[in-house]
Amino acid sequence: MIKGTTKNLGVMGWPIAHSLSPVLQNAAIEKAGLDYVYISLPVPPEKLKEAVAGLRAMNFTGWNVTIPHKQAIMAELDEVAEDARIIGAVNTVVNREGHLMGCNTDYIGFMQPLEEQGFDPKGKEVTLLGAGGAARAVIFGLLRAKAGRITLGVRNPQKAEKLAKEFSAYGDIRVLHWEDTAFREHLAATDLLVNTTPLGMYPKVEGMAPVDWEKLKKTALVYDIIYTPAVTRFLREAKEHGHIVINGEGMLAGQGAASFKLWTGVQPDLALMKQALRVELAERQK
Repeated sequence: MIKGTTKNLGVMGWPIAHSLSPVLQNAAIEKAGLDYVYISLPVPPEKLKEAVAGLRAMNFTGWNVTIPHKQAIMAELDEVAEDARIIGAVNTVVNREGHLMGCNTDYIGFMQPLEEQGFDPKGKEVTLLGAGGAARAVIFGLLRAKAGRITLGVRNPQKAEKLAKEFSAYGDIRVLHWEDTAFREHLAATDLLVNTTPLGMYPKVEGMAPVDWEKLKKTALVYDIIYTPAVTRFLREAKEHGHIVINGEGMLAGQGAASFKLWTGVQPDLALMKQALRVELAERQK
């Protein structure tokens, strides 16, 4: 029950009605027995500055940030943590007595399922499909875990080279066109293959980046950060070729759990958050 003492949390984006974060966070809040509530915050881009000022004035404990505000909000905060600065995006704001700190928990969410799978990226050969905004947190998480070379397989190498250059100070990153022979041959050395593109996401479920499954290393772990549908065409084909697969459910729940800990100081029930996510997704797909 919401009371006068209830502390406020939320997720800011535009549009935001589709967000699953309220489902995850309110399930965790209830289980932990905390006096908090988490709501959706629809904020159009031209109102971002005013919205941040308003949330500060209303003493919101914190909030998540999603498209299209992850970069723009950095200019409205008092401080940006090093991880968010390097990634170039904020997905979590923490309010400490009026001081707004921008953080990024996306990379923590990405790494969580790898840890659960028992996969240590240290020294491993990693291939990422795509080099958009979602790839940035993935790259940071992998470099932080001391992954070996990271290869970006993309359809626009010129654009991806800029991203590779940004992160080159932290590790070995190269770019290949995903339709070139060099990329197909490289798959034979890949230990971890990650799709960071939106290809295959509902409703365009037949989309997929080009992967020659016969070339991919037989022991490679295959990870798609998409969670709708739970099994994308990319993952379905990977499973058919004998690969262990991971979908984006764990990343979504994991980043939410890391944000929850930053706001409340309490470690939430991650399994419960995943379960709440599955139930909600099943309901929406009916």
